[in-house]
Amino acid sequence: MKKKAIIISIKGYNLSTKEQLLLSNEKPWGLILFKRNIKSLNQIIGLIKKIRKFSKDPKFPIIIDEEGKTVSRLRKIINHNVSQKLFGDIYKHNPKTAVIIYKNYINNLTFLLKKIGININTVPVLDVIRQNTHKIIGNRSFSNNPHIVKKLGQLCINQYKLNKIGTVIKHIPGHGCASLDSHLETPKVKLNYKELNKIDFFPFKSVSSQFAMTAHILYSKIDKDNVATFSKKIISQIIRKKIGFKGILISDDISMKALRYDLVTNAKKSLIAGCNIVLYCAGNYRDSYKLIKEVPFIDKFTSKKTSEFYKFLR
Repeated sequence: MKKKAIIISIKGYNLSTKEQLLLSNEKPWGLILFKRNIKSLNQIIGLIKKIRKFSKDPKFPIIIDEEGKTVSRLRKIINHNVSQKLFGDIYKHNPKTAVIIYKNYINNLTFLLKKIGININTVPVLDVIRQNTHKIIGNRSFSNNPHIVKKLGQLCINQYKLNKIGTVIKHIPGHGCASLDSHLETPKVKLNYKELNKIDFFPFKSVSSQFAMTAHILYSKIDKDNVATFSKKIISQIIRKKIGFKGILISDDISMKALRYDLVTNAKKSLIAGCNIVLYCAGNYRDSYKLIKEVPFIDKFTSKKTSEFYKFLR
């Protein structure tokens, strides 16, 4: 499968001529949507049809961050003002009821996503709330109990699979231990492996999501020089071996300020470290064009996993 190792984004409600050419000529792996791209139900359905037309790929990955509450790109279409924490809180008091409510919620949301044409949602958030967790995670987390996070996270993945939509677990290997917002600066975590493994890494272990998104966090006791996204050691030894993630690993947005290099360098360092695909969210055409020219085509592993995902969508 000949695709470039990048997920791009676009600027507005419609595809510009240059964006059309980018999709048809340069073959990005997928595209992620934001609020700036969504005006109404009919508009977004039309936009996605055009994206797939110009990509010449009926199963072209169309991705969205639709967690609910504080992270909702579809707010102009649906108001599901609930957070993962709500389901975690219900689960704490009544697990059986929580499971029924959460499954029903996912079924309703995935019905809408399929109608729109979206085939990947970047859920669930498997970060564990801690005492000093930055509010950027906050109620996006299910719980401060890693066992509840893992249980509801796997339930989420399974239910999305039943409804034929891909999931992206995030932020691997765990953002809950960070007290800073990686959109704005580089979080530095000084906890040792043993403590991280017991709490933060635990919910990610052996879950069956097709995709995962990295954390732009410096775990200084494991790799003092590189954030997880840039760390061969963390990706190969922690994410792949200890956690056992077997799917496609996507970087978090390479335009975030936690990464201190230029976009092309951020992309290359992510891929060299072991990310399979880089994510670019700012939607600037010039930067998208520059990046897509610089990143390689996906490797054999990513091609094989992408083919498996396409078969899953049938």
